[in-house]
Amino acid sequence: MKKSDKIFIAGHTGLIGSAIVRYLQNEGYLNLLLANHADLELTDSVAVTQFFKEYSPDYVVLAAGKVGGIVENQSLPADFMSINLAIQLNVLKAAHQFGVRKLILFGSSCMYPRECAQPMPETALLSGYPESTSLAYAIAKLAGMQMCHAFNQQYGEQRFITVIPNSAFGPCDNFDPNSGHVLASLIMRFHEAKKTGAKSLRLWGSGKPRREFVYVDDIADACMFVLQLKTPKLSLPLNIGVDSDMSIKELADKIAKIVKYEGIIEWDRSKPDGTPRKLLDSSRMRSLGWKHKVNFNDGLLNTYQWYLQNIKENSNQ
Repeated sequence: MKKSDKIFIAGHTGLIGSAIVRYLQNEGYLNLLLANHADLELTDSVAVTQFFKEYSPDYVVLAAGKVGGIVENQSLPADFMSINLAIQLNVLKAAHQFGVRKLILFGSSCMYPRECAQPMPETALLSGYPESTSLAYAIAKLAGMQMCHAFNQQYGEQRFITVIPNSAFGPCDNFDPNSGHVLASLIMRFHEAKKTGAKSLRLWGSGKPRREFVYVDDIADACMFVLQLKTPKLSLPLNIGVDSDMSIKELADKIAKIVKYEGIIEWDRSKPDGTPRKLLDSSRMRSLGWKHKVNFNDGLLNTYQWYLQNIKENSNQ
């Protein structure tokens, strides 16, 4: 990649997209293509085609899509499936039509079977049934991965690359407890509990499920590493993880400590836990020479500090 290459970051204001932009700007890339939702509706195939025709990006990072936690996945499954399918299809078709050199598409660890050997290797995909609480999103992401494979196979070029990061966290996350993922949602809930002086905080599930958390700047670093590889044929998709996990209870305790919340944590076992464990086997990425850099505790502190600095923007959440 040259510093003058045109790079389209779809979803540049979101958690992963904003980290990609920060990385590229810090590295001196000068020609970033950024379009707000109001300027480019990615579910509109005509608008997407026109955008690619006008700007002809050299590289694409597809970080746009509808994402959320268990509550939203259960209440809006049609939205999660239709929006993500439309975005993926429109962008992949336009990228092929207008000669994009390489494209990164983000999968999700929820694509893996609910019952799966741990850590989960890429070869386990499609070997079992995904977790029911996020099934619509998982199916949409599996379809996106298969579309990448199909384009690569049919046209004999490995231009479309699917990466599967585990639970991302960091600056610009969605801290809304109703629509955000677990780590960011807990940060807000603990912060609010501390601010209001609540004696206890009741959390969903048992606290026993285990999750692997990847700081978003590491995900950006991994994506740029992959885009610049000279390897002609990669084994795809590629997991992006840190090779360790923790229980939701351990996560809650860490957040309580950083926020300095001293109340009692209660667990509502009538609420769903989701998948028991999601630890990725990231040996493919390690064999290529990539490894994460950010320690979890450092990343968590950075995330909370960002939240505090942007509290006014988050005050409606």
